[in-house]
Amino acid sequence: MPGNLNLSMEQTHFGFTTVPAAEKAERVRAVFDSVAGNYDLMNDLMSVGLHRLWKRFALGRTGLRPGDQALDVAGGTGDLAAGMAEQVGLAGLVCHTDINRQMLEQGRRRLVDAGHFATVSSLQADAEHLPFADGTFNCVTIGFGLRNCTDKPAALQEMGRVLRPGGRLLVLEFSKPAVPLLEPFYDLYSFRILPWLGEVVAGDAASYRYLAESIRMHPDQEALRGLMTTAGLEDVQYHNLSGGIVALHSGYRY
Repeated sequence: MPGNLNLSMEQTHFGFTTVPAAEKAERVRAVFDSVAGNYDLMNDLMSVGLHRLWKRFALGRTGLRPGDQALDVAGGTGDLAAGMAEQVGLAGLVCHTDINRQMLEQGRRRLVDAGHFATVSSLQADAEHLPFADGTFNCVTIGFGLRNCTDKPAALQEMGRVLRPGGRLLVLEFSKPAVPLLEPFYDLYSFRILPWLGEVVAGDAASYRYLAESIRMHPDQEALRGLMTTAGLEDVQYHNLSGGIVALHSGYRY
């Protein structure tokens, strides 16, 4: 059942497969090791470029000002980190983190090439155990990474913990289409076209099949709002993008 969190503490979802919780991080690492080299190209192909608009929408809601500090969790190739670096300027700081070394290195190269070497610090880190003090950041973002976390409530609590009072958490993630007519077309795309693209472009259908399955198992809009509220975030709201295929959730620490 998509978004089902009712598993024992020793088990979790890896796509549609139930696996020991201790194994998920390694399985996810293997997926992103495989896709890292083609990640940006595949993002453009998979979303027909829409991922850039979704990220721009999220960046428009960071509330960041020059001199602020921000954290991009599961930052991958650095799109959100780069955008926040522009917002905080040379007087600010953006921490760009990812649990996967290859994704982090891809992102660091792109950030340096874009001229953000002085403003952005890249660090390998687990979303469920962030190596930062309480109340460090004005804004924390996670884009298309929460669904890959083994313990989503723990990751949300950690991201809330490192927010300053008044700071906001932005969670950009695939979600449940709000328009029922979209669902059959979305299923066809996810389970037929997406793995085919993965095979043709990246030579790896299995990893992209997992990514499609992980979207279906992720909590829907209301369930994620509940998780964020339980994690201590306040005034949690969400905006559906592209008919609910993607949603941006926001919450505050007061």
